[in-house]
Parts: sequence; structure tokens; C-alpha cells
Amino acid sequence: MVSTPAVVIAAPASGSGKTTLATGLIGALRRAGHTVAPFKVGPDYIDPGYHGLAAGRPGRNLDPVLVGAERVRPLYRHGTRGCDIAVVEGVMGLFDGRIDENQAQSVAEGSTAQIAALLGAPVVLVVDARGHSQSLAALLHGFATYDSEIRLGGVILNRVGSERHEQVLRAACERVGLPVLGALPRMAELAVPSRHLGLIPAIEHGGAARSAVDAMTELVAAHVDLGAIARLAASRVSGPSWDPTAELHALRDDVPGATDSAGGMSESVVWLRDSGSATYSDTDTPDAPGRRDGLPTATRSEVGTRDEVDDVRLAPGRLVSDDGPVIAIAGGAAFTFGYAEHRELLAAAGARVAVFDPLRDDLPTGTAGVVLPGGFPEEHAAELSANEPLLDGLRAAADAGIPVHAECAGLLYLTRSLDGHRMAGVVDAVAEFGPRLTLGYRDAVALTDSFLWTAGQRVRGHEFHRTRLVSAAAADSAWAWRAPDGETVREGAVIRRVHASYLHTHPAGNPATITGFVAAAADYTATRVDV
Repeated sequence: MVSTPAVVIAAPASGSGKTTLATGLIGALRRAGHTVAPFKVGPDYIDPGYHGLAAGRPGRNLDPVLVGAERVRPLYRHGTRGCDIAVVEGVMGLFDGRIDENQAQSVAEGSTAQIAALLGAPVVLVVDARGHSQSLAALLHGFATYDSEIRLGGVILNRVGSERHEQVLRAACERVGLPVLGALPRMAELAVPSRHLGLIPAIEHGGAARSAVDAMTELVAAHVDLGAIARLAASRVSGPSWDPTAELHALRDDVPGATDSAGGMSESVVWLRDSGSATYSDTDTPDAPGRRDGLPTATRSEVGTRDEVDDVRLAPGRLVSDDGPVIAIAGGAAFTFGYAEHRELLAAAGARVAVFDPLRDDLPTGTAGVVLPGGFPEEHAAELSANEPLLDGLRAAADAGIPVHAECAGLLYLTRSLDGHRMAGVVDAVAEFGPRLTLGYRDAVALTDSFLWTAGQRVRGHEFHRTRLVSAAAADSAWAWRAPDGETVREGAVIRRVHASYLHTHPAGNPATITGFVAAAADYTATRVDV
């Protein structure tokens, strides 16, 4: 089967305008009648939210560091199913990636160049034209010849100052034989608000995010040759598509507690009440597996279809299981970081996935497992603290033995307090906004057995936060890794069936954690449901 053609949007350096260009290109191609598959290189959670708004389908990540290079092509095929073109936004500069002092090859692991080579897709280089003139030819020559595996298919000039400036830059591109596929003028009004971790997530930015995406789409449609982009697109991806059910079936004989209960795809999501455009059906409300002693339940849970969801990375739809354990995943404005494959793997393992908003909801009825992903709880600490029934319910859930997997924002939510606001108190620590950003890949070793990991297991993860824990009581650490300065870092906590850590991992790279989690939730359901 011929793979979906793609273009990779790259740049010489960060800040060149890749996100504006990629998002606008996705939207413009969609308006032109294409079905576009959007991707982001690396672990970034924020840009795919804007991609998803532009494409009308989940934005996905391609990260060989977290999932392994061998899974990039299958995940690409999975994400492009039903699409006629893919747009892949790169990370940092074209050849920038994970820094490895022993690296011998020119293409760094996790770089945009590595993804372009794996996909066999051409690169469109976005150049911030401010300050460039004839010397642009030398820069382009270097990028075009640096690595023979990378095909530079053309250039898009961004932030062009005048018609004369554009003429000079086009002549420089022509000198090195690279076609100019577009020239965008300086448009300061397109700037999307940002804060300490980058852009504000689309789900938080609400209607302003939609307006920004529309403006990016208009800009690209007016100044980029969409026909030339479509003709340039190509890929050389062969082999099978990634399939969550097949992935878990391959593991079931090796993972303790894993079952042969796979039964769904990403459409298996239960939604609690939600703001925005939505149509709910009370008659489709699923029966919960049962009440848990001492646990509050949501007023009601609703299954619905939505014309445009706040976070289009989640795909709501029908339930595929009537009796699988309910896995509650925190969503909404405070918990925006997550991978589409996470929900797909949970559903394939037989779970019923219920997305709830900690700013206003209780735990869904029948919750047997809780996922608290990353996000920006520090921006919503007062509102999170005000939802006392959920804080009490989460504490009761942890005490009752419900498995809880918390990453970054989830860890903060489980502490005693965050910036002076009361949190759930499951983890005996105080969290606060810190003085500096912590960012980077980690080669971690699990220190404590849990329903997710076995002590001694080596895992690749990613840190991305500007908060810190203080006044933390002693607990079994979740992870250890070697810091760049050579010091050993012990991080996170394992408390009963709670695994909480700053470390983000990718479920597609660690599918056994899904079977372990769903098995633990099923075990809780079997032992705790009132009969």
C-alpha cells in the first residue's frame, strides 16, 4: 500500500515561525479540499492542539526518543489513515535533537532531520527573513548539502519586510536552486499568547485560539503556493500500520495480569459535561460497573458527539465495552498534555475511558483507575482547590486502592498544596512555582515496583516544568537518573497504588504499562464492586 505523502516543515533555528506556518498550512490545505494528518516532531503537547483545530482531527507526535525509531513509521501510517496528505512540524532547528556526546552520525536522535529521513519526506525550510539578504544563499547551501539523506524541497520566506526585500531573497534562493514556495509578510497580530512553557494550549485559549488558527490559515492561503506543496509531498513508508489491539495482543503472554480483552480504538471515550459546542444524549449514558465504598460519583456522565471539541486531540464516540473497568482521565484547561495513542491503547485493553474536568467535575461513576496527565495546574490552582468534592474523592480513591497514574501536573495535583492552594494531599509534599525551567529527555531507572513499572526497568522519558516540590516527606522514589552534572536524581513517589512523577512517558513506547494499569483497575473492580 502506498503511504500518505507528507511535507516536513523545518527551520534553521527555533523561533523562525514553524508553528504559524505549519498550522496555517494544515488549515489552508483542509480548506482546499484535502484531508490532512497533522504531526509534531518530539514530545511537545501544545503545538498539536493548534494543529488539531486546523485539521479537525487529532494532532499526533512522532518522537523516536520516547517510542523508538522502529515505531515512527507504523505510528505515521496509523495517524494518516483516511488522509491524502500529512504535514509534519519539526522541532528546533532541522538538525537539532537529543544531545549525545558520543554521537557519530550527523543526524541527531529525535531531530526533525531524523523524522524526515525515516519518512522519506521532503523538507520545506521556513526562514525568518528578518536580517537576511544575499547571504541567505550560503545558509541554504549549507542546509541543503549537510546530509545526503535529507531532501530540501523548497523554502518559505517568513516575516518579509517589503517587496524589494522579497526580490533579493528570491534571487538568493534561486542561486542555490531552491524554489520559493511562499513569502509571508510580517504580521505581528498573529502572535499567539505564550507563558513560561511556550504557547498557551488551544483548549485554554478558547475562541481566541480558533481565531488565531483562522488567521494563520488565511495568511498561508494568501501567500503560499498550496499546489506546489501538494505536488512536493512524498513519503517512502512501508510496512504495517501501528495497531493498539495488535500491540497489546503481542504482550499478553508476557505481562502478568494482562488479558485478552482488547476491544476498541480511539473512538471509545465517555465525556462528562463540557462547555462549548456539544450534543449530548442522556439515553446513551452507560451503566457503571458499580459504586465504590466511600467514593463520590459524578452527578451524571454523558456520551456525546461534538461538532468541535475544546481539545480535538480527543476523539469522542461510541463505547465498545459494557463491562471493562472505567479509567478516568483528567482533561479540561488544567490537564491538557496527553497523547492520542494513550486513549487508544486503554480502549484496546478493554477499558472504558471517561474524560473529566477537575475544575468542575467529580470522579466519574464507577471509576476503577485514574490518569492525571500533564498540563498547567499552577494557572488554575484556585479553581482546582475550590472543587473540594473531587479532591476528597481522589484522596478516598487512592486510600481505597484505586490505581492512579500521575505525570507532572498530576503530581502537583496530588500534593498537599500548590502555591498555597489546597490540593488532594495524596503525596506528602508542597509544590510551588520555581525560578527556572526544567526541560529535557531522561534515561530513567524505575526504583520501586508498581502496576506500571518493575524496579530496575529502564525507561526514556521527558521533563517539562517550572515548578518544584518542597517540604516533601520520605517516600519510595519512582525514578532515578543521572543529571548532566553527574549527580544522581531521585524523583517521584510510589505510594500504595499511586505512581506520581514529573517524568512524562509515551504509552506507545511502553505498551506493557497499559496492560498493567488496566489489569490493576480490573482487579479493583472485581474486589471492590458491591454485588
